[in-house]
Amino acid sequence: MSTVATLVADNPLVIFSKTSCSISHSIKSLIRNFGANPTVYELDEISNGEVVERELKELGCSSSVPAVFIGKKLVGGSNEVMSLNMRNRLKPMLIEAKAIWL
Repeated sequence: MSTVATLVADNPLVIFSKTSCSISHSIKSLIRNFGANPTVYELDEISNGEVVERELKELGCSSSVPAVFIGKKLVGGSNEVMSLNMRNRLKPMLIEAKAIWL
């Protein structure tokens, strides 16, 4: 099993980020505003961050961060998350993955 798959396996909502990335910060804030408590891996702070970043690019992430997984599925980066939000599809995805409850 890949490192990314292992990190995502037990969490309904995972965000791969970097502490210096303002776009990642915005995506984390957006998702937290729904009441979600994502598992966040800061690639510039974890020991295997370079390995994880390489795997994310291999999975199709155009830039390595932010990379958002909802319900163990790669949603994508900031553009995809913002698009889901604009189409009112982000909240239902979070509910379905049990990342938030109503």
